[in-house]
Amino acid sequence: MKAIIIEDSRLARLELNTMLCEFEQIEVIAQAADPDEGIALIKQHQPEILFLDIQMPGKNGFELLDEIDFQGKVIFTTAYDEYAIRSFDYDAFDYLLKPIETERLTVTINKLIRLEASEPAPQDTEQVKFDENSSVFLKDGDECDFVPLKDIFLIESCSNYCFIHHKQQKPLIKKSLNLLEARLPETLFFRANRQQIINLRQVKNVDIAVNGNLLITLHSGHEVEASRRHSSRFKQLMSF
Repeated sequence: MKAIIIEDSRLARLELNTMLCEFEQIEVIAQAADPDEGIALIKQHQPEILFLDIQMPGKNGFELLDEIDFQGKVIFTTAYDEYAIRSFDYDAFDYLLKPIETERLTVTINKLIRLEASEPAPQDTEQVKFDENSSVFLKDGDECDFVPLKDIFLIESCSNYCFIHHKQQKPLIKKSLNLLEARLPETLFFRANRQQIINLRQVKNVDIAVNGNLLITLHSGHEVEASRRHSSRFKQLMSF
């Protein structure tokens, strides 16, 4: 698994790289000393794993993720535990406190290895693209339904699962958000951030959040904040 380390402390970068060298499954292909360099390296190398510091000069790790569409696993590395709750908003794979202990890092790497081994190779049926008139089979407890795509107003990621919101229900399915996004019609669904996909026809109102991102309100009452990158894309998509 290819990884990039983004950390402003040279000593911390060297220590983490040395520790990761002990795991043959992890290949550190690049290191960055600041977020802007990190963004360039991510776009160039397309790593599967990101070891990302949070507090850095210029912009923090969360702001870095807002600017790119990184689909791999994010492992935050920081000396501050107060960011732990916010890290879940970015679908973090793990959260490591510095100084990083070998035993704790081993737990994280073993989780990555087990996850990679358990993920099945995509089947041909998973590559079939839906259209706007498609319906999908959803199981919610003992109930099974064919649900028209147009009735699904929100899809939310929960690790390697997704909640599918439709009507008053939100069944949980074992599919990643990236896989679902690849199959959904772009004319109907929009990826708002790392965790959420919205139905464009279910948008009721759009406001500007305090941080400048778009705050999208759905007819269901759900509020979804688009990331900086996707806010820009939403404006382009929905404007003349």
